[in-house]
Amino acid sequence: MSEPTSATDIAAGYAFAGPALDLGALLWDGKCLPEAPVRIPLPMLNRHGLVAGATGTGKTKTLQLIAEQLSAQGVPVFLADVKGDLSGVSAPGAANDRVRGRVAEVGQKWTATGFPAEFYALGGLGHGIPLRATITSFGPVLLAKVLQLNRTQEQSLGLIFHYADQKGLELLDLKDLRSVVAFLTSDEGKAELKGIGGLSTATAGVILRSLTAFEAQGMASFFGEPEFDTSEFLRTASDGRGVVSVLELPAVQEKPQLFSTFLMWLLADLFHDLPEIGDADRPRLVFFFDEAHLLFNDASKAFLDSITQTVRLIRSKGVGVFFVTQTPKDVPGDVLAQLGNRVQHALRAFTPDDQKALKATVKTFPNSSYDLEELLTGLGTGEAVVTVLSERGAPTPVAATRLRAPESLMGPVDGPALDLAVRESSLYERYAQAVDRESAFEKLAARPAGQPESPRGTQDTRGTGETRGTGETKRTKEAREAREVGEAGDVREAKEPRSREPEEDRSVVEQVVGSGMFKSLARSVGTQIGREITRSLFGTARRRR
Repeated sequence: MSEPTSATDIAAGYAFAGPALDLGALLWDGKCLPEAPVRIPLPMLNRHGLVAGATGTGKTKTLQLIAEQLSAQGVPVFLADVKGDLSGVSAPGAANDRVRGRVAEVGQKWTATGFPAEFYALGGLGHGIPLRATITSFGPVLLAKVLQLNRTQEQSLGLIFHYADQKGLELLDLKDLRSVVAFLTSDEGKAELKGIGGLSTATAGVILRSLTAFEAQGMASFFGEPEFDTSEFLRTASDGRGVVSVLELPAVQEKPQLFSTFLMWLLADLFHDLPEIGDADRPRLVFFFDEAHLLFNDASKAFLDSITQTVRLIRSKGVGVFFVTQTPKDVPGDVLAQLGNRVQHALRAFTPDDQKALKATVKTFPNSSYDLEELLTGLGTGEAVVTVLSERGAPTPVAATRLRAPESLMGPVDGPALDLAVRESSLYERYAQAVDRESAFEKLAARPAGQPESPRGTQDTRGTGETRGTGETKRTKEAREAREVGEAGDVREAKEPRSREPEEDRSVVEQVVGSGMFKSLARSVGTQIGREITRSLFGTARRRR
């Protein structure tokens, strides 16, 4: 492609025939040209992207702008809200002089609009529906990164998971994992792993201390049941607009390793479970991965390889991933090569390191008639350098762009209103109350002397606190039915129980299957009841919906 030499040449590169998202208007020779819109073709949103720029340059508003337009075109969106100011996407924006000025500059038809949104919080810390994962599902690789274990310790953790999977010891929460580690280093349990390498007392001690410290910091609530079903992110509202799922993270800002790794679990879970759809006319979901550099910090080669593979392959499942960070150098080259759409906000060049980062950023763009080093340091708030993939999949010309104003509220919704929205959500009842079933901790505590696990067959479901459920036989039947439903694909499509079961049993199962709590637990029960769990990328558990 020849280098564009005029505003007309650049504008022609963004004149798409099909549906597209409007980012803003072209900046050329110091002027904003509203007649030259800069856009992203809707089908290209699953070719991934990067939103980068220094703090305070407008990255968050860019995410909000893109999320709004995706929702309006029926595409669900996931947003990680690190600073707590994206909740405003659910409320109509406020017209003020600044908004009116931007709207006039870029030729935008602006209408104050709120968009359908769900709010989540890791483990229920903060405003949002609690989002949890079981230890079994999270897997040893991601957990090792959260606990900051070295490679040897990570391998030992993988061995522990392998043993638990084989023995049917469900690792639902931290105390389950801690009990399995303690058992395998006891006089009674040491022989269990001798044939496959064993577990050294020193390594087990490190793992146990890391788990104890992690739990002491209040992080235990992130792991357990009901486990979140990531298919909730794929919903549309009754009016056809895509639901914007906002994960509120201000309460865990000081735990970057945790929340960045948890975001990767969400993405890996989607990758495992979604079917291939190939190239579609619109994405099934667009996932914004904020503070992306935290994911890559101190990551092993194997971990980076898994990220690269996930990003490369999840596109064919209809999921677009946008990494949000300060500079492209924060993202490894193999991952950066997969990101076809780029929105680069201003960079600062105050130090030699800043200058080096600026030069590296310029090299990642196609040839341009702009002086990108000068341009990138001179962009104002809400301005960016853009290049995307055209409808043919070729890069568009580099375009300096003044971005449009979001139509939703540019700021957070107040706490009481946010809490009310959470409580009124149809998902709240399903995920709000933590449940503690019988799992590895209880089985090992109740085992006969000399045996690694207690007999199978009973399940014990508990709510929060010390209240235990009764009727173990009924729980066993529920677990069996959950397994059968899980293997069939979707709880909501559960078939009638087998005809040989008594009529009274069928009516009980029907009532249980119809309950919200059953739906949230069925995936976990269906997976964990099996003799050994199948694991895939990052060592996460593969499940069927």
